[in-house]
Amino acid sequence: MITGIVPYLVTNGNGQEAVKFYQHALGAEVISLQTFGDMPPNPEYPLPEEAKDRVMNAQLKIGTASLMLSDTFPGHPYQLGSQVTIAILVNDATEAKGIFEKLQVDGNVTMPIQETFWSSAYGQVTDKFGVEWQVSTESEK
Repeated sequence: MITGIVPYLVTNGNGQEAVKFYQHALGAEVISLQTFGDMPPNPEYPLPEEAKDRVMNAQLKIGTASLMLSDTFPGHPYQLGSQVTIAILVNDATEAKGIFEKLQVDGNVTMPIQETFWSSAYGQVTDKFGVEWQVSTESEK
C-alpha cells in the first residue's frame, strides 16, 4: 500500500544549509539526516572527501506535511528544473516494484529498483511526462 507521496528537493552541495534554512524559515523539525559519509564503506567505490558531509537524505516535518532533501553527488550534474522530484513511499517491496514497472513505461530509468542499505526496494525513474519519481519501500518500524 502507498503510505505517502512527498516532495523531494535536490540541492547542489548545500543541503546542510538548506535544512537549517527550512528549520528557521518554516519551523521544520528534522526527523532524520544522513550524509554520504554515513554510508557503509565500499572498497570498490571509495567515497571522495568532498562527498562525506553532503546530505544523502534528510526528512523534515513541517506541520503535518513531510519534505525530503538530498544533495547531488560530487561530479553529478545539477540541473535547474530537476531540483524537485516526488518520493513515493510504499510499505511492500513487491508493490513498490510493480509501481516502478508501471512508471517506467515509455520513461527513463535513472536507477533500477533494487535493494539498498536503507530500503528493500528503491529506484529512480522519470516517467513519460518528464516527472521524476523516487520509489522507496519504507522499513517496518
